[in-house]
Amino acid sequence: MDCGYFTSGACRSCRWLEMAYADQLAQKQRRVAEALGDVRWEEPVSSPEAGFRNKAKMVVAGSVEAPTLGILSHDGLGVDLLACGLHTPGLQAALPVLSRFVTTARLTPYSVPERRGELKHVIVTEAPDGELMVRWVLRSTEALSRLRKHLPALLDALPIGVASVNVQPEHKAVIEGPEEIFLTAREALTMEVNGIGLRLRPHSFFQTNTDVAAALYRHARDLVASVSPGSVWDLYCGVGGFGLHVAAPGREVLGVESSEQAIEAAASTAAELGLPGTSWVAGDATAYALSAAAAPELVIVNPPRRGIGSALAGWLERSGVEHLVYSSCNVDTLARDLRDMPSLRPVSARLLDMFPNTDHHEVLVLLKRA
Repeated sequence: MDCGYFTSGACRSCRWLEMAYADQLAQKQRRVAEALGDVRWEEPVSSPEAGFRNKAKMVVAGSVEAPTLGILSHDGLGVDLLACGLHTPGLQAALPVLSRFVTTARLTPYSVPERRGELKHVIVTEAPDGELMVRWVLRSTEALSRLRKHLPALLDALPIGVASVNVQPEHKAVIEGPEEIFLTAREALTMEVNGIGLRLRPHSFFQTNTDVAAALYRHARDLVASVSPGSVWDLYCGVGGFGLHVAAPGREVLGVESSEQAIEAAASTAAELGLPGTSWVAGDATAYALSAAAAPELVIVNPPRRGIGSALAGWLERSGVEHLVYSSCNVDTLARDLRDMPSLRPVSARLLDMFPNTDHHEVLVLLKRA
Protein backbone atom coordinates (compact mmCIF):
# COMPACT_ATOMS: atom_id res chain seq x y z
CA MET A 1 0.00 0.00 0.00
CA ASP A 2 1.39 3.40 -0.98
CA CYS A 3 0.92 5.98 1.77
CA GLY A 4 2.05 9.59 1.58
CA TYR A 5 1.56 10.01 5.32
CA PHE A 6 4.07 7.21 5.96
CA THR A 7 6.69 8.33 3.46
CA SER A 8 6.52 11.93 4.71
CA GLY A 9 6.85 10.80 8.34
CA ALA A 10 3.48 12.32 9.30
CA CYS A 11 2.20 8.95 10.52
CA ARG A 12 4.25 5.81 11.13
CA SER A 13 1.52 3.68 12.75
CA CYS A 14 1.76 1.02 10.00
CA ARG A 15 5.25 -0.05 10.99
CA TRP A 16 5.37 -2.94 8.50
CA LEU A 17 4.15 -0.93 5.53
CA GLU A 18 7.43 -1.28 3.64
CA MET A 19 7.39 -5.08 4.04
CA ALA A 20 5.82 -7.15 1.25
CA TYR A 21 2.47 -8.50 2.40
CA ALA A 22 3.46 -12.15 1.84
CA ASP A 23 6.45 -11.57 4.13
CA GLN A 24 4.23 -9.92 6.74
CA LEU A 25 1.97 -12.95 6.83
CA ALA A 26 4.89 -15.39 6.96
CA GLN A 27 6.53 -13.49 9.83
CA LYS A 28 3.30 -13.46 11.83
CA GLN A 29 2.86 -17.18 11.21
CA ARG A 30 6.37 -17.88 12.49
CA ARG A 31 5.75 -15.70 15.54
CA VAL A 32 2.54 -17.42 16.63
CA ALA A 33 3.87 -20.90 15.80
CA GLU A 34 6.95 -20.35 17.97
CA ALA A 35 4.78 -19.18 20.87
CA LEU A 36 2.34 -22.09 20.76
CA GLY A 37 4.69 -24.94 19.92
CA ASP A 38 3.46 -28.29 18.64
CA VAL A 39 0.03 -27.72 17.09
CA ARG A 40 -1.47 -28.36 13.66
CA TRP A 41 -1.73 -25.06 11.80
CA GLU A 42 -4.38 -24.42 9.19
CA GLU A 43 -3.87 -22.09 6.24
CA PRO A 44 -3.73 -18.47 7.49
CA VAL A 45 -6.52 -16.06 6.57
CA SER A 46 -5.18 -13.02 4.75
CA SER A 47 -6.67 -9.55 4.47
CA PRO A 48 -6.74 -6.78 1.89
CA GLU A 49 -3.75 -4.52 2.53
CA ALA A 50 -5.87 -1.36 2.30
CA GLY A 51 -9.49 -0.32 2.64
CA PHE A 52 -10.27 -2.91 5.32
CA ARG A 53 -10.74 -0.90 8.51
CA ASN A 54 -14.42 -0.31 9.33
CA LYS A 55 -13.81 2.13 12.19
CA ALA A 56 -12.08 5.51 12.23
CA LYS A 57 -11.11 6.98 15.60
CA MET A 58 -9.96 10.47 14.68
CA VAL A 59 -8.40 12.94 17.11
CA VAL A 60 -9.68 16.45 16.36
CA ALA A 61 -7.31 19.41 16.61
CA GLY A 62 -6.60 22.65 14.77
CA SER A 63 -9.26 25.36 14.70
CA VAL A 64 -12.95 25.75 13.90
CA GLU A 65 -12.06 27.11 10.46
CA ALA A 66 -9.28 24.62 9.79
CA PRO A 67 -9.83 21.43 11.82
CA THR A 68 -7.61 18.38 11.56
CA LEU A 69 -8.94 14.84 11.92
CA GLY A 70 -6.27 12.24 12.54
CA ILE A 71 -3.63 11.95 15.24
CA LEU A 72 -1.56 14.25 17.43
CA SER A 73 2.11 15.00 16.88
CA HIS A 74 4.61 14.69 19.72
CA ASP A 75 3.99 18.33 20.65
CA GLY A 76 0.23 17.84 20.81
CA LEU A 77 -0.64 19.43 17.47
CA GLY A 78 -3.03 17.89 14.96
CA VAL A 79 -1.93 15.75 12.03
CA ASP A 80 -4.66 15.45 9.40
CA LEU A 81 -5.22 11.87 8.13
CA LEU A 82 -8.44 12.22 6.17
CA ALA A 83 -7.15 10.08 3.31
CA CYS A 84 -5.78 7.20 5.42
CA GLY A 85 -5.76 4.19 3.13
CA LEU A 86 -6.60 1.71 5.88
CA HIS A 87 -10.19 2.95 6.09
CA THR A 88 -12.96 1.52 3.95
CA PRO A 89 -13.90 3.59 0.89
CA GLY A 90 -17.09 4.64 2.68
CA LEU A 91 -15.14 6.06 5.61
CA GLN A 92 -12.69 7.80 3.28
CA ALA A 93 -15.63 9.50 1.57
CA ALA A 94 -17.31 10.45 4.87
CA LEU A 95 -14.36 11.94 6.75
CA PRO A 96 -13.92 15.10 4.62
CA VAL A 97 -17.67 15.78 4.98
CA LEU A 98 -17.40 15.38 8.75
CA SER A 99 -14.37 17.66 8.79
CA ARG A 100 -16.38 20.41 7.06
CA PHE A 101 -19.21 19.80 9.53
CA VAL A 102 -16.88 20.80 12.37
CA THR A 103 -16.74 24.26 10.80
CA THR A 104 -20.46 24.38 9.97
CA ALA A 105 -21.54 23.49 13.51
CA ARG A 106 -18.82 25.69 15.05
CA LEU A 107 -17.35 22.83 17.09
CA THR A 108 -14.17 24.11 18.71
CA PRO A 109 -11.42 21.45 18.52
CA TYR A 110 -9.88 20.58 21.86
CA SER A 111 -6.29 21.75 22.30
CA VAL A 112 -4.29 19.29 24.40
CA PRO A 113 -1.39 21.71 25.10
CA GLU A 114 -3.76 24.52 26.12
CA ARG A 115 -6.43 22.32 27.75
CA ARG A 116 -9.28 24.20 26.13
CA GLY A 117 -11.87 23.58 23.46
CA GLU A 118 -14.76 21.15 23.10
CA LEU A 119 -14.45 18.53 20.34
CA LYS A 120 -11.92 15.81 21.18
CA HIS A 121 -12.65 12.96 18.78
CA VAL A 122 -14.85 11.93 15.88
CA ILE A 123 -15.50 8.17 15.87
CA VAL A 124 -17.07 6.69 12.74
CA THR A 125 -18.03 3.07 12.04
CA GLU A 126 -19.24 1.74 8.69
CA ALA A 127 -21.54 -1.27 8.42
CA PRO A 128 -21.17 -3.70 5.51
CA ASP A 129 -24.21 -2.09 3.83
CA GLY A 130 -22.54 1.35 3.92
CA GLU A 131 -24.53 2.81 6.81
CA LEU A 132 -22.58 4.87 9.36
CA MET A 133 -22.46 5.40 13.09
CA VAL A 134 -21.00 8.83 13.89
CA ARG A 135 -20.03 9.86 17.41
CA TRP A 136 -18.70 13.25 18.50
CA VAL A 137 -16.68 13.11 21.72
CA LEU A 138 -17.12 16.47 23.46
CA ARG A 139 -15.82 17.93 26.68
CA SER A 140 -19.30 19.16 27.61
CA THR A 141 -22.78 19.57 26.16
CA GLU A 142 -22.13 23.23 25.22
CA ALA A 143 -22.28 22.49 21.48
CA LEU A 144 -25.23 20.10 21.64
CA SER A 145 -27.83 22.56 20.34
CA ARG A 146 -25.65 23.48 17.34
CA LEU A 147 -25.09 19.83 16.52
CA ARG A 148 -28.82 19.19 16.55
CA LYS A 149 -29.48 22.28 14.45
CA HIS A 150 -27.10 21.26 11.65
CA LEU A 151 -27.58 17.49 11.85
CA PRO A 152 -30.44 17.26 9.27
CA ALA A 153 -28.16 18.61 6.53
CA LEU A 154 -25.47 16.11 7.50
CA LEU A 155 -28.00 13.27 7.40
CA ASP A 156 -28.85 14.34 3.85
CA ALA A 157 -25.17 14.28 2.88
CA LEU A 158 -24.14 10.97 4.47
CA PRO A 159 -25.84 7.58 5.11
CA ILE A 160 -25.84 8.00 8.89
CA GLY A 161 -28.04 5.56 10.78
CA VAL A 162 -26.83 6.36 14.30
CA ALA A 163 -25.45 9.68 15.57
CA SER A 164 -24.54 10.54 19.14
CA VAL A 165 -22.53 12.77 21.44
CA ASN A 166 -20.21 11.22 23.97
CA VAL A 167 -19.23 13.42 26.92
CA GLN A 168 -15.63 13.07 28.12
CA PRO A 169 -14.76 16.10 30.33
CA GLU A 170 -11.41 14.95 31.71
CA HIS A 171 -7.98 15.94 30.42
CA LYS A 172 -6.45 12.50 30.09
CA ALA A 173 -5.71 9.88 27.45
CA VAL A 174 -9.18 8.34 27.46
CA ILE A 175 -11.01 8.37 24.15
CA GLU A 176 -14.57 8.39 25.47
CA GLY A 177 -16.64 8.82 28.61
CA PRO A 178 -19.60 6.87 30.02
CA GLU A 179 -22.35 9.32 28.97
CA GLU A 180 -23.87 8.91 25.50
CA ILE A 181 -26.51 11.30 24.14
CA PHE A 182 -28.26 10.03 21.02
CA LEU A 183 -29.13 12.47 18.25
CA THR A 184 -31.02 9.91 16.15
CA ALA A 185 -33.94 7.64 16.95
CA ARG A 186 -31.80 4.56 16.35
CA GLU A 187 -29.13 3.62 18.87
CA ALA A 188 -27.50 0.62 17.17
CA LEU A 189 -25.81 -0.02 13.85
CA THR A 190 -26.48 -3.38 12.18
CA MET A 191 -23.28 -5.14 11.16
CA GLU A 192 -24.40 -8.01 8.94
CA VAL A 193 -21.80 -10.77 9.05
CA ASN A 194 -22.41 -14.13 7.35
CA GLY A 195 -26.12 -13.32 7.21
CA ILE A 196 -26.34 -12.48 10.93
CA GLY A 197 -27.25 -8.88 11.79
CA LEU A 198 -25.09 -8.07 14.80
CA ARG A 199 -26.30 -4.93 16.55
CA LEU A 200 -23.46 -2.59 17.43
CA ARG A 201 -24.08 0.12 20.04
CA PRO A 202 -21.60 2.96 20.71
CA HIS A 203 -19.74 1.29 23.58
CA SER A 204 -19.80 -2.25 22.15
CA PHE A 205 -16.70 -3.98 20.83
CA PHE A 206 -16.56 -5.18 17.23
CA GLN A 207 -13.62 -6.35 15.16
CA THR A 208 -12.38 -3.52 12.92
CA ASN A 209 -11.76 -5.81 9.92
CA THR A 210 -15.20 -7.01 8.83
CA ASP A 211 -14.05 -9.50 6.16
CA VAL A 212 -11.59 -11.25 8.46
CA ALA A 213 -14.08 -11.16 11.34
CA ALA A 214 -16.53 -13.00 9.08
CA ALA A 215 -13.86 -15.63 8.39
CA LEU A 216 -13.11 -15.89 12.12
CA TYR A 217 -16.75 -16.58 12.96
CA ARG A 218 -17.12 -19.09 10.13
CA HIS A 219 -14.04 -20.99 11.24
CA ALA A 220 -15.25 -21.04 14.86
CA ARG A 221 -18.62 -22.33 13.65
CA ASP A 222 -16.88 -25.11 11.73
CA LEU A 223 -14.73 -26.05 14.73
CA VAL A 224 -17.76 -26.29 17.01
CA ALA A 225 -19.69 -28.29 14.40
CA SER A 226 -16.78 -30.76 14.17
CA VAL A 227 -17.23 -31.80 17.81
CA SER A 228 -21.02 -31.23 17.93
CA PRO A 229 -21.46 -30.22 21.59
CA GLY A 230 -24.91 -30.06 23.15
CA SER A 231 -24.03 -27.07 25.35
CA VAL A 232 -21.76 -24.07 24.69
CA TRP A 233 -20.70 -21.05 26.70
CA ASP A 234 -19.52 -17.96 24.82
CA LEU A 235 -17.49 -15.99 27.39
CA TYR A 236 -16.57 -12.36 26.66
CA CYS A 237 -19.31 -12.68 24.04
CA GLY A 238 -19.66 -8.99 23.11
CA VAL A 239 -22.65 -8.53 20.80
CA GLY A 240 -22.86 -12.30 20.30
CA GLY A 241 -20.67 -12.88 17.26
CA PHE A 242 -19.45 -16.34 18.21
CA GLY A 243 -22.52 -17.53 20.12
CA LEU A 244 -24.96 -16.58 17.38
CA HIS A 245 -22.81 -18.27 14.74
CA VAL A 246 -22.60 -21.59 16.61
CA ALA A 247 -26.26 -21.70 17.69
CA ALA A 248 -28.00 -24.76 16.22
CA PRO A 249 -31.09 -26.92 16.84
CA GLY A 250 -30.65 -29.05 19.93
CA ARG A 251 -27.74 -26.98 21.23
CA GLU A 252 -27.90 -24.68 24.27
CA VAL A 253 -25.75 -21.56 23.88
CA LEU A 254 -25.10 -19.15 26.76
CA GLY A 255 -23.30 -15.82 26.24
CA VAL A 256 -21.67 -13.86 29.07
CA GLU A 257 -20.43 -10.27 28.69
CA SER A 258 -19.81 -7.43 31.15
CA SER A 259 -21.53 -4.83 28.93
CA GLU A 260 -25.29 -4.76 29.45
CA GLN A 261 -25.70 -2.91 26.13
CA ALA A 262 -23.90 -5.69 24.28
CA ILE A 263 -26.00 -8.38 25.99
CA GLU A 264 -29.21 -6.56 25.06
CA ALA A 265 -27.98 -6.39 21.47
CA ALA A 266 -27.11 -10.11 21.37
CA ALA A 267 -30.48 -11.09 22.84
CA SER A 268 -32.27 -8.88 20.32
CA THR A 269 -30.45 -10.47 17.38
CA ALA A 270 -31.12 -13.97 18.71
CA ALA A 271 -34.83 -13.18 19.01
CA GLU A 272 -34.90 -11.80 15.46
CA LEU A 273 -33.21 -14.94 14.14
CA GLY A 274 -35.56 -17.20 16.08
CA LEU A 275 -32.91 -18.90 18.23
CA PRO A 276 -34.75 -20.11 21.35
CA GLY A 277 -31.80 -22.19 22.54
CA THR A 278 -29.71 -19.11 23.37
CA SER A 279 -29.51 -17.10 26.59
CA TRP A 280 -27.46 -14.04 27.48
CA VAL A 281 -26.10 -12.85 30.83
CA ALA A 282 -24.55 -9.50 31.73
CA GLY A 283 -21.69 -10.13 34.11
CA ASP A 284 -18.03 -10.96 34.58
CA ALA A 285 -17.00 -14.07 32.66
CA THR A 286 -14.68 -15.42 35.36
CA ALA A 287 -17.16 -14.77 38.17
CA TYR A 288 -19.92 -16.49 36.21
CA ALA A 289 -17.82 -19.59 35.57
CA LEU A 290 -16.61 -19.85 39.17
CA SER A 291 -20.17 -19.65 40.52
CA ALA A 292 -21.77 -22.02 37.99
CA ALA A 293 -23.30 -25.25 39.23
CA ALA A 294 -22.21 -27.21 36.16
CA ALA A 295 -19.95 -26.79 33.14
CA PRO A 296 -20.94 -27.01 29.46
CA GLU A 297 -19.41 -29.38 26.94
CA LEU A 298 -17.60 -26.60 25.06
CA VAL A 299 -16.48 -23.08 25.98
CA ILE A 300 -15.57 -20.25 23.60
CA VAL A 301 -13.43 -17.41 24.97
CA ASN A 302 -12.58 -14.15 23.21
CA PRO A 303 -10.80 -12.10 25.88
CA PRO A 304 -9.03 -8.74 25.59
CA ARG A 305 -5.25 -8.63 25.13
CA ARG A 306 -4.62 -9.52 28.76
CA GLY A 307 -6.05 -13.01 28.19
CA ILE A 308 -8.41 -14.97 30.44
CA GLY A 309 -6.10 -15.01 33.45
CA SER A 310 -5.20 -17.70 35.97
CA ALA A 311 -8.56 -17.85 37.76
CA LEU A 312 -10.61 -18.69 34.67
CA ALA A 313 -7.85 -20.87 33.22
CA GLY A 314 -7.72 -22.79 36.49
CA TRP A 315 -11.50 -23.27 36.45
CA LEU A 316 -11.36 -24.55 32.86
CA GLU A 317 -8.60 -26.98 33.84
CA ARG A 318 -10.72 -28.38 36.71
CA SER A 319 -14.11 -28.12 35.05
CA GLY A 320 -14.30 -31.20 32.87
CA VAL A 321 -15.09 -29.08 29.80
CA GLU A 322 -14.26 -31.31 26.83
CA HIS A 323 -13.40 -28.62 24.26
CA LEU A 324 -12.28 -25.00 24.30
CA VAL A 325 -12.21 -22.57 21.38
CA TYR A 326 -9.86 -19.69 22.23
CA SER A 327 -9.77 -16.53 20.08
CA SER A 328 -6.76 -14.37 20.96
CA CYS A 329 -5.24 -11.11 19.78
CA ASN A 330 -2.12 -11.64 21.92
CA VAL A 331 -0.26 -14.91 21.46
CA ASP A 332 1.89 -14.29 24.55
CA THR A 333 -1.06 -14.21 26.97
CA LEU A 334 -2.63 -17.07 25.03
CA ALA A 335 0.50 -19.20 25.55
CA ARG A 336 0.51 -18.28 29.26
CA ASP A 337 -3.14 -19.27 29.64
CA LEU A 338 -2.54 -22.57 27.86
CA ARG A 339 0.21 -23.40 30.36
CA ASP A 340 -2.40 -23.02 33.12
CA MET A 341 -4.65 -25.57 31.36
CA PRO A 342 -2.34 -28.55 30.69
CA SER A 343 -5.25 -31.01 30.40
CA LEU A 344 -6.68 -29.05 27.46
CA ARG A 345 -4.37 -29.75 24.53
CA PRO A 346 -4.31 -27.70 21.30
CA VAL A 347 -5.72 -29.68 18.38
CA SER A 348 -5.54 -27.04 15.65
CA ALA A 349 -4.80 -23.34 15.28
CA ARG A 350 -5.22 -20.66 12.64
CA LEU A 351 -3.77 -17.20 12.12
CA LEU A 352 -6.24 -14.57 10.91
CA ASP A 353 -4.66 -11.31 9.80
CA MET A 354 -6.98 -8.65 11.23
CA PHE A 355 -4.30 -5.96 11.21
CA PRO A 356 -2.18 -5.82 8.01
CA ASN A 357 0.95 -3.63 7.98
CA THR A 358 1.48 -4.15 11.73
CA ASP A 359 2.79 -6.96 13.94
CA HIS A 360 -0.65 -7.50 15.51
CA HIS A 361 -2.39 -10.83 14.95
CA GLU A 362 -5.48 -12.88 15.73
CA VAL A 363 -5.29 -16.62 16.47
CA LEU A 364 -8.11 -19.14 16.81
CA VAL A 365 -7.25 -22.38 18.64
CA LEU A 366 -9.28 -25.53 19.25
CA LEU A 367 -8.34 -27.44 22.41
CA LYS A 368 -9.47 -30.90 23.54
CA ARG A 369 -9.23 -32.46 26.98
CA ALA A 370 -6.53 -35.10 27.04
